[in-house]
Amino acid sequence: MSSPRYRGKSSMESSGSEPPVSPSRYELQKRRDWNTFGQYLKNQRPPMPMSHCNCNHVLDFLRYLDQFGKTKVHVPGCMFYGQPEPPAPCTCPLRQAWGSLDALIGRLRAAYEENGGSPETNPFASGAIRVYLREVRECQAKARGIPYKKKKKKPTTTEMGGGREDSSSSSASSFGFP
Repeated sequence: MSSPRYRGKSSMESSGSEPPVSPSRYELQKRRDWNTFGQYLKNQRPPMPMSHCNCNHVLDFLRYLDQFGKTKVHVPGCMFYGQPEPPAPCTCPLRQAWGSLDALIGRLRAAYEENGGSPETNPFASGAIRVYLREVRECQAKARGIPYKKKKKKPTTTEMGGGREDSSSSSASSFGFP
């Protein structure tokens, strides 16, 4: 019998009357991404154990994923370079969108630590990864002719000197999340 202080049940212990809690879409995607990266490392010659993985392997993985991308990125010599909505097709390559890569790195960064990796050695948290993502973002923005502008935080009423925080803003929004 469980101790009186512990009242929760894991998904493995749930009784017949309660359905087990299924993982969120984010958790499922994070697991898929983690497994895909692990498979990528295993397919290297020679196979690369996760414990020896560094930011260069992560960068190679991101470049490898470009072949499966669906975002047209015009090259500087293309007649449509810098046009947000080109009037005709061209032969420029399809790449992974910056936002997809950024979200992927966020999930892999979390998965690395959840799977026993140390935050200090997390290859997904490397400065080289941040630089690569910034370069991809800027390159894609120039190719589309749309400059990337960082969204500014909306100040809450408490930050503007008001009495209480606006009820429509959440604590998450102060960290740049919707």
